[in-house]
Amino acid sequence: MSEAASLIGAVALVVSLGVTAQLVGDWLKIPSVAFLLVAGVLVGPQALGLVDPAMFGQTGLQAIVGLSVGIIVFEGAYHLTVERVREASREALGLVTVGAFVSLAGTAVAVRVVFGTGWPVAVLVGSLLIATGPTVITPIMQVVPVRDRVAAALETEGIINDVIAAILAVATFEFVVASRSSPLVVVEAFVARLLVGVAVGVLVGGGVAALLKRMNLSTGNAPQNARVVVLTAALIAYAVGSSLLSEAGIAAAAVAGIVMGNADIPHEEDIADFKGGITLFVLSFVFVVLAAQLSLDDLRALGIGGLVVVIVVVALLRPLGVFLSTLGGRLTLRERAFVGAMGPRGIVPASVATLFAIELRPDDPAAATVLVGTVFLVIFATVMFQGGLARHFAQALDILPMQTLIVGAGRVGRELATRYESRGEEVVLIDKDPDTVERVRADGHRVVSGDATDAAVLDRAGADRAGVVVAATADDDVNLLVAQLATTRFDVDTVVARANQPDNVAAFEDLDVETISAGFAVADAIDDAVERPALARWLADSARTGDVLEVELTNETLVDRTVGSAVDELPDGCLVAMVSRNGDDRVPDSDFRLDDGDHLTLVCETNEAMQDARSLCRGE
Repeated sequence: MSEAASLIGAVALVVSLGVTAQLVGDWLKIPSVAFLLVAGVLVGPQALGLVDPAMFGQTGLQAIVGLSVGIIVFEGAYHLTVERVREASREALGLVTVGAFVSLAGTAVAVRVVFGTGWPVAVLVGSLLIATGPTVITPIMQVVPVRDRVAAALETEGIINDVIAAILAVATFEFVVASRSSPLVVVEAFVARLLVGVAVGVLVGGGVAALLKRMNLSTGNAPQNARVVVLTAALIAYAVGSSLLSEAGIAAAAVAGIVMGNADIPHEEDIADFKGGITLFVLSFVFVVLAAQLSLDDLRALGIGGLVVVIVVVALLRPLGVFLSTLGGRLTLRERAFVGAMGPRGIVPASVATLFAIELRPDDPAAATVLVGTVFLVIFATVMFQGGLARHFAQALDILPMQTLIVGAGRVGRELATRYESRGEEVVLIDKDPDTVERVRADGHRVVSGDATDAAVLDRAGADRAGVVVAATADDDVNLLVAQLATTRFDVDTVVARANQPDNVAAFEDLDVETISAGFAVADAIDDAVERPALARWLADSARTGDVLEVELTNETLVDRTVGSAVDELPDGCLVAMVSRNGDDRVPDSDFRLDDGDHLTLVCETNEAMQDARSLCRGE
């Protein structure tokens, strides 16, 4: 077989394995990266010998991996919008500063003590293992639907730390191989690459975003043209940055992605879908090829010391770094524990460690073995165990929130979504109109495109973990079928349906769902405006800072206490207006004793107080 035919066959095999890994991962709801690593080792020279990365040549492989990493980092950064960062800005800042320092310093000390390497090599390993990139975090978040603030903290950390780890590792590597021994070379190299990357990313991202806004993208090929332009921008940013300084391209690609993702460019959804597909392709290819290049001798050479370092990194340093960096933030103790258990390493440490080991091996084979062996051992351990068990961790910690599904993203649905989200609730809208879906996404809501009368669409939106389903379309037939599916197929506790025609109310009530008649709702609103004008004005004011909340009491510390003493525990500006017990509603006095399972109706002056009161009553 000719060399060209062998190369084509290897590429086809790698791509096939990547697609298979994606399908298996989706089926088992486990991040596909775990299967990609295993597949790469199996087909590599150490096992079946079907794929030999050497056939790409060292320079060719370096170029392929570099451009692929640029695309992957760009794609992750593209989704890092300002609104997304605000979900957990304090926690994300702590993770990329305090958390990164704990990881770097602790890993370096562990490598130094266990393997007896010099400090430069130990710091090099520590630098690479800072990275918890989007290549492994994003797939985990897709199968583990935690609260947005948790996902936002992890994804922001992954994107930023990918850049920090790559640049810091290159800067440290220059110190390792430099003839002069001053540690200042690390600082100089890091700052230079970071500045170059930011400058190139801003220029390329800003320039291409401005170009897309000025271009005539109203033709039939407009989405395709926009996708090609954005992909080209990612490659240009990486290439220009890397041509100026090695690994500055990663920072350039990340910054360009952030700039364009926040620039409100045309056809954003089409671009995001296209980039996601391209990223899956290059991720599959690169992970399989890099895993095939791994030498099992390097892992065996580490011996028991390698396992000790992995345990220190995963079970000690990660939880400690997360605990210190999230003090005083919005995350609950259980959510912090989940973040502490999620520190999978991905493509950046794998690719950079492989390339560094190639350069180190001729002069210092022991250092090369420690570098690539430790990095890949941590990658394998974190991806296989943390990625594979992520959903089980979340379930054990009970941090998978019940969400509200709203079918119909019209005016009623959007208003409901805005109100629920202001209270800190997880909301997903469903609509089948493409223009409506795009508009709702632009407003910052989570939305699933599809026909909600199809059970598969409801399942994709997360109906299996929905506490509330609201059928709010203008079509009673659709609302009736959605309500029926929610109650019979998904066993949702609370189903509320909008009845646009009064004659259809009886059909909804036969399903035993809460029915809101559009006509009666208007009459109630008018009655409230006449008889309860102050309350009606307050509830109708979209700019109000508070709301009325009903929450089930499950906090054992408040059970069997009087309302008067329980109010002292509630945030300022909250009062107990009503207590519902076994179907009976009453306005309690201060001596009324609370019981487990009581439903408390609270009036709160601010949304923050309302969220704190909910957490207190639930014992979170």
